Amino acid sequence: MISKKLLTGLLAAACSVGMLVATTASAQYVGPTRVTAKTSIRSVLKNPVDDELVILKGRLTKQLSHDKYEFTDKTGTITVEIDQDVFAGRQIGPDTVIEIAGKVDKDTGKPVEIDVKRIGIAAATSKK
Repeated sequence: MISKKLLTGLLAAACSVGMLVATTASAQYVGPTRVTAKTSIRSVLKNPVDDELVILKGRLTKQLSHDKYEFTDKTGTITVEIDQDVFAGRQIGPDTVIEIAGKVDKDTGKPVEIDVKRIGIAAATSKK
């Protein structure tokens, strides 16, 4: 027969492990990060790195094909690829200032493009 002390000790150990697992599972890192993103077309074109994160603010100035558009900011113009689901039903015209987040698509022998993963409407929407 198991003694009360042994049973109590085993129960306490099991509860401690359960609490440790629950605490670890919900932990999140909240400190500084080294992830940076290029924020201008000029910086992307000057040194394109395939799959590098970019966050650009500008306008879609022209539709080039089904999912390719011309995107312009203060520093230049680049082709972006945007799947229809990324638009999420929003109407975006050439006067709409947007912020796009995506990755650089650098294939040998082809112009550099941005594969857009997210679009946000920027606060300022007037042309400057």
